[in-house]
Amino acid sequence: MRQLLSALAIASVALAALPAHAQDAAAGAKKIAMCIGCHGIPEYRASFPEVYRVPKISGQNAGYIVAALQAYAKGDRKHPTMRGIAGSLSEQDMKDIGAFYEQQGKGEPAPATVAAAPEAIAAKLQACAACHGANFSKTLDGNHPKLAGQHADFLYVALRSYQAEGKATWGRGNAIMQGQIKELKPAELKQIAAYLASLPGELKTVPQSATR
Repeated sequence: MRQLLSALAIASVALAALPAHAQDAAAGAKKIAMCIGCHGIPEYRASFPEVYRVPKISGQNAGYIVAALQAYAKGDRKHPTMRGIAGSLSEQDMKDIGAFYEQQGKGEPAPATVAAAPEAIAAKLQACAACHGANFSKTLDGNHPKLAGQHADFLYVALRSYQAEGKATWGRGNAIMQGQIKELKPAELKQIAAYLASLPGELKTVPQSATR
């Protein structure tokens, strides 16, 4: 018995030392059935908490997609539909889905320099560039989202969600983002969203059939 327990202990240590499974885009292609009904339809609009186009996620950083799904699963992001979907996914599922969408949008990189922001919001965007990149596509790391070329109406709703407090089904919990925009007015958020949407970027929506 003692020998058996020793063998089991050694086996457990060996398994724990094994590296985590890498993200697998090919596997991710088989796990996106719940995604393509919204994110595989160009210009598809969601209606909660208001009408807006769902985000382009093809070409998005895989690490950010994983981080976003984790936030929905944990409740840091409160959108009911996304929470339900994320809660059904394993960590490996999230990695594979992130890898699939990052690879699906591969194409020409965004230009290194972009048009200057309007003077009214230029100073406010300086802090954003530190994480999201000077061109808002080359991010600090893969856990931050690319923003250039994203739908303006989605960006506006996303920014507003960081200002939402005490709501059961709407809002995002992120101390850095909350600190950055807590004092901004809706008109300023709309200006920021419009500017970011106007920039050339790497994000896209790739049409996909729900019956694929």
